[in-house]
Amino acid sequence: MTKNSRLWSRLLVLSHALPRLVFGRKKPSRPQRILIAHHLLLGDSIMLAGLFKKLRRDHPEAQIDTLVPVAWLPIFASRPYGIRALPYDPRSLSSQKRLISEGPYDWALVPADNRWAWIARAMGARWVTAFAGSEGGVKDWPVDEFIDWPQSPEAWGDIASRLVFGPEPAPYVSGEWPAPPLPENGPVLPAKPYAVLHLGASSPHKLWPPERWLALAETLAQSGLTVVWSAGPNEKALVEAADPQGRFINLAGQFNMAGLWHLMAGAALLVSPDTGVAHLARLTGTPAVVLFGPGSPIVSGPGRFWHDSPFAVVWEENIECRNQNLLFERPLPWVRHCWRGVAECGRPRCIWEIDNQRVMQAIEKVTGIVLVRERA
Repeated sequence: MTKNSRLWSRLLVLSHALPRLVFGRKKPSRPQRILIAHHLLLGDSIMLAGLFKKLRRDHPEAQIDTLVPVAWLPIFASRPYGIRALPYDPRSLSSQKRLISEGPYDWALVPADNRWAWIARAMGARWVTAFAGSEGGVKDWPVDEFIDWPQSPEAWGDIASRLVFGPEPAPYVSGEWPAPPLPENGPVLPAKPYAVLHLGASSPHKLWPPERWLALAETLAQSGLTVVWSAGPNEKALVEAADPQGRFINLAGQFNMAGLWHLMAGAALLVSPDTGVAHLARLTGTPAVVLFGPGSPIVSGPGRFWHDSPFAVVWEENIECRNQNLLFERPLPWVRHCWRGVAECGRPRCIWEIDNQRVMQAIEKVTGIVLVRERA
């Protein structure tokens, strides 16, 4: 992707959005076409399920579309809550052209960064609702209605549904987000019962030490579970470091999103860092034990919408450097996480101090499986 193509993409959006900042802004009374404009990571995208469900409850006849990064499209193939996913690459001129041709919309919701209000307006949104509290300026120009952020702890999924006025959606029930089609000619799923150990994450500070992964894999195998390694296509080295002798099944990088869904759906257990795969397990109802390092198990936790999901958190709560409080560029005093880089923090105590004993206790709690422990 060249700088020129990115420039032309932005100019295209501006050329369609700017006239609509002056003409055609109108709050809908009964919106028939609704757009959710974002470009979020996998986990944050999945956590919009409560917003999807609330919109569908309140607007059962409306066409509801959501922008989705191209890589996440497979899990939206089943149209959860009747939502249509539109592939979005903000760097691509052809992507912008396709989206602009989809308009107009009566109402657009921007759940995270307000920069996406511009593509919503370019797509012909007559009214744009977004969260307040950003740095303001150009990002906020297309926004017509601002919603306040909560001033007490709340999960991101519950926060996002605040964009729509009215009662909260009913808690998620496993199966209400239909499974995508199983990919043809993909890897064969393991024999049950199996446990998926997903090692990858978006930040090096979320990575658990490889020797602890191997020790956990050995315990699970001794307890009667087939152990399956998982990681992204560019994270295969993490599995090689944890299991250099190749003792356990390695499926790292072999599944697309739809295949990963079916791998999760068949698993008796997922253990992973705080990453998108952990949220995918919520959709499939898979018992999950999630290791939180720099992230917040409040923001990324089940909250009210995912209250009934089999989900256990393991973290070191009292880490003094987990003291940053920006959430989508908004300062929220109750948020406690850390997004420092490796240059600022070379020894991430937040994830390294999680020991195997606590992880095994969480596994037993969330699954009911009694693990075979090593004798002292």
